[in-house]
Amino acid sequence: MARYAYFEKDFVPLEDAKINVMTHAFLYGTACFEGIRAYWSEEEEQLFVFRMKEHYERIIQSCKILRIDPKYSVDELCEITLELLRRNGDRQDVYIRPVFYKSTHAIGVKLDGLDDGFLVFAIPFGDYLDMDRGLKARVSSWRHLEDNMIPMRAKINGAYVNAALAKDEALQDGYDEAIFLASDGHVSEGSAENLFIVRNGKLITTTVTADILEGITRNTVMQIALEELDIPVVERPIDRTELYVADEAFFVGTGAQVCPIAEIDHRPIGDGSIGPISRQIQNYYFDVVLGKVDKYRTWCAEVYV
Repeated sequence: MARYAYFEKDFVPLEDAKINVMTHAFLYGTACFEGIRAYWSEEEEQLFVFRMKEHYERIIQSCKILRIDPKYSVDELCEITLELLRRNGDRQDVYIRPVFYKSTHAIGVKLDGLDDGFLVFAIPFGDYLDMDRGLKARVSSWRHLEDNMIPMRAKINGAYVNAALAKDEALQDGYDEAIFLASDGHVSEGSAENLFIVRNGKLITTTVTADILEGITRNTVMQIALEELDIPVVERPIDRTELYVADEAFFVGTGAQVCPIAEIDHRPIGDGSIGPISRQIQNYYFDVVLGKVDKYRTWCAEVYV
């Protein structure tokens, strides 16, 4: 089955969606992106795009930081994405990658005076991390970028070299994932995920001023915990040693979804198995993304009408 991308203001075969080697974004990382999931429901024979509007609202904010003129409204971006998915015709889970980028073919480090481009493609995509067992994580030797270096509030392509270095170190050392510390020594987030811990029945996560991405899945989990599961949520700094004494810990993100952690730096989290709160949140989250919870059905955009 042919796959399509939206590229240079048109739907084209995915294999034809190519940029020039002199494209500014390729040379300097001057682009921003989103990761959006769409979930296939066998029960309803429907593909649901989860919180698409919120993702496009966030990429517009990223564009503002990078001085990119998006030229599309959020509603237009949503409709382009739905049409792309219809053309691809998937009946399975997919991952959607929209990118705004500096498209001028030029040498020179700057942002102003460059052309801006947009593309989006979608591919079949399963689990980014193994959610059926607790992950082994390590605190990275690489420190997290700061807001005054490359702002993590924006999903800037070039910033993910920092994540790649941390994730590669973790994998090479036999772990599944990395945990960043911020410049002040407090916990920040995973290589490409936000982080929660559980202590004494409370869900604790770092604040949005701890050099983290303002995660849409993070927001979803906090709302589910507070409004549906009656679990208190606290946003505050987290010390490194709190990771070691936490009752539970888990990563969240569009890619990671809700992924429990069993061990950090060779120390078991809780009893080393997936904890009850982590499992409860994980199960409820998957009901939500598959359109099974009426209250949150508006978060799930239907592709096939």
